[in-house]
Amino acid sequence: MPATEATLDIDTAARLRTAIGRLSRRLRTTAAARDAGLTPTAISVLLSVVRTGPTRLSVLAASEGVNPTMLSRVIAGMVQDGLLERSSDEGDRRAAWVEATAAGAKLAERMRRERTDALNLALEALSDPDRRRLEKALPALESLAEELKGRRP
Repeated sequence: MPATEATLDIDTAARLRTAIGRLSRRLRTTAAARDAGLTPTAISVLLSVVRTGPTRLSVLAASEGVNPTMLSRVIAGMVQDGLLERSSDEGDRRAAWVEATAAGAKLAERMRRERTDALNLALEALSDPDRRRLEKALPALESLAEELKGRRP
């Protein structure tokens, strides 16, 4: 597809995708997550549940983009590790809810703090003009994230 005002040329789009992917991978795994033995899926699930509060498993599966059977396995391991609690829906016994335990919330906070610290250290190494350009790009990156929300390639 030829580039238009609304699209990036293929090289620029590839560079943006690569940069975002590298940032994501480098910030995803933290010492806290490694110590807890969490997979990338488990990290995402824990952070999502802590952020949103008690969540139906079906809603969580859809928002995480994972199949319900796989999610059930991930949740079972996290329940066993004391990070999440699972409960039945009082109105619909076929449905289940999940929420973070105090230990899960504490681990999520530690992971967020480690990610923020890593990002701040990396930002300190950049020039002032580069940091200002990143700050100015934030609204566009946030809009881009919203546009991609729910889309699957």
